[in-house]
Amino acid sequence: MSTIIYPSPIFGPIHSRRLGVSLGINLLPADGKVCSFDCIYCECGLNAAHRPKLPMPTPEEVSDALEARLQQMHDEGLHPDVLTFAGNGEPTLHPHFPEIIDDTRRLRDRYCPEARISVLSNATQVLKPAVREALMRVDNNIQKLDTVDPDIIHAIDRPHAGYDVAAIVEGLCAFHGHVIVQTMFLTGTDADGRDISNTAERYVGPWLDALCIIRPEKVMIYTIDRETPIASLRKAAPDVLDAIAARVRTIGMECSVAY
Repeated sequence: MSTIIYPSPIFGPIHSRRLGVSLGINLLPADGKVCSFDCIYCECGLNAAHRPKLPMPTPEEVSDALEARLQQMHDEGLHPDVLTFAGNGEPTLHPHFPEIIDDTRRLRDRYCPEARISVLSNATQVLKPAVREALMRVDNNIQKLDTVDPDIIHAIDRPHAGYDVAAIVEGLCAFHGHVIVQTMFLTGTDADGRDISNTAERYVGPWLDALCIIRPEKVMIYTIDRETPIASLRKAAPDVLDAIAARVRTIGMECSVAY
């Protein structure tokens, strides 16, 4: 199985299915994963197989590397559509995440003011005031909600102990609309042969109800695009994704689909 472990602290630019030309910012170690989820579909592999030995980059290392790359891109006439916090795990776990967001805004305004700042997060840290306030200062606050069913969450996303989906939904509501909900839909079985498909009505219906409560500015739905740690996972069919997207739009929300 191939996995992707990203350089740190800057990688790319790459072409994102959802965001365009994206310059990546990886706040996690360059040699492994640090994440509060252990998703069975993660392109970076499972946590246990990629324990890092290197530290997280310091805010100064992130700022210096980002400025150097933005200066280089500017000199070459290249312009990113977005600066994206992603990489080897959960970016909001970095202890200096709020300060790094402020540094990134400053550098964005200097070198590429039309670029948007995006954070791809699993939403486990949204209940922390400092993290929530920092996320309010980015353009695309993209938070994961693959389902609201606890059993499927623990089968697909495998969060660390203490994850409470009702509290997470409440935390997403606290953004007062300044949030994009991102959902992975997939089918297949886990390593033990259990069905983990989250496309059935018993999962989609309650998820839609949660969206009505959260009222995000946008919903992004997608499916598997790369090789996964669990080989028995399958992509959700395009017609299934289109049907779900149509229901999201029916309740008055913009919805993009990445097949």
